[in-house]
Amino acid sequence: MKQKIMPTLTQITRAHEVGPDLRRQLVDCWVAVTNAGGAAGFPFPPVREDDVVPVADELLGSLDPSCSRLVVAEYDGALAGWVVLRRDPFRLVAHWGTVHHLQTHPSFRGRGVGSALMRELRKVARDELGLEQLRLAARGGMGLEDFYGRLGWRETGRWPGALRFAPDDTRDEVLMLLDLLTTRP
Repeated sequence: MKQKIMPTLTQITRAHEVGPDLRRQLVDCWVAVTNAGGAAGFPFPPVREDDVVPVADELLGSLDPSCSRLVVAEYDGALAGWVVLRRDPFRLVAHWGTVHHLQTHPSFRGRGVGSALMRELRKVARDELGLEQLRLAARGGMGLEDFYGRLGWRETGRWPGALRFAPDDTRDEVLMLLDLLTTRP
């Protein structure tokens, strides 16, 4: 039986930890995922590098060890995927975290990259940030509920018809929750 090779996972907490090569790979991944139809923050493909660069730079500029982390997955230095975790600094909801932009480069799909990133993010959230719950919003109609469900997430609600991609393509936004204190990785 062939052993599955897992990606190298790295947590990034500050913008200066992202060198020019990784920045370029993050942007390239975001473009490739979006243009392949992925739900990665740009709903209307195609996108170009110059569409993504300012958004990526803003995201990287907001990294902070206390409230915003980036986790990247690599195989031999090639970026396979990434995800962002944010904590709200407002004390009332500071025990929650929000997951943003989970994406796997199309050339690395089917290798467990997304699952590995989500498992690592869960550890970071619980063990380093002391978060109790994570939440995310996923695009309905893409099978994402099943993917997250296999990782212990549960659907908590939907915003019916919230996402309109075309006159004949309206989808729900699916709200999901992971309770870090009661679910196992």
